[in-house]
Amino acid sequence: MCLIALAYKVHPEFPLIVAANRDEFLDRLTDPARFWPAEPHVLAGRDRKAGGTWLGVTTSRRFAALTNYRDLRRPTVGGPSRGALVRQALEPGFRPTATHEYEGFNLIYGPVDALRYHSNIKLADIALAPGVHGLSNNLLNTPWPKVQRARSGLKRILETGAPSVEELFGLLADDARADDAHLPDTGLDLERERALSSVRISMEGYGTRCSTVVMVHRGGEVLFEERTIDPPGVARYSIPPERNIPA
Repeated sequence: MCLIALAYKVHPEFPLIVAANRDEFLDRLTDPARFWPAEPHVLAGRDRKAGGTWLGVTTSRRFAALTNYRDLRRPTVGGPSRGALVRQALEPGFRPTATHEYEGFNLIYGPVDALRYHSNIKLADIALAPGVHGLSNNLLNTPWPKVQRARSGLKRILETGAPSVEELFGLLADDARADDAHLPDTGLDLERERALSSVRISMEGYGTRCSTVVMVHRGGEVLFEERTIDPPGVARYSIPPERNIPA
């Protein structure tokens, strides 16, 4: 997952609204979002290579999503798959420990009414403050152009009243690249920094693989929709309040 925009405890009807893009190598095999057959309380896509995921929700209304931290000048760690952390974070009682063993990451996790933010770069684990947040491949709300575009776009959508799923997917389809003067410096060459500066990425062999919208209603219903880009497809689910179990 390389871009997450979320409104947390901002909208009166939807205390959690998430719009997220997963960017990955195109040849990395992935299962689309579904309830996992062996773990039917988990709704998420699945990375076939390592078995983890990048974003998911559960029938008890727990949420977790992760982005990688990109700085090619940092020494590599080569630890376990970070996707396993997302799966672990969907379980009650999870607390991130020994996260220095993993490559750099950011994790948003917890019950939907008590989310937390963890970074193993900043070594922080804090309650997520109410507001409109953006997260890409640096720390929470780092003002990269794509993060600012996503946050400001989500704020505009919220100003119109009840957000629609189509508006949120429209936000995630923004392929405008940032001006060179505003590009971050993560150790990549200029051409790749340009290509990675848009909300939706399209490169040779790499890009936005899927877009996901999650909307949690104040009554407890969870709306989840994933749209895969290559190959194209839609996974649409609703978790009604009566399916919820204690977190």
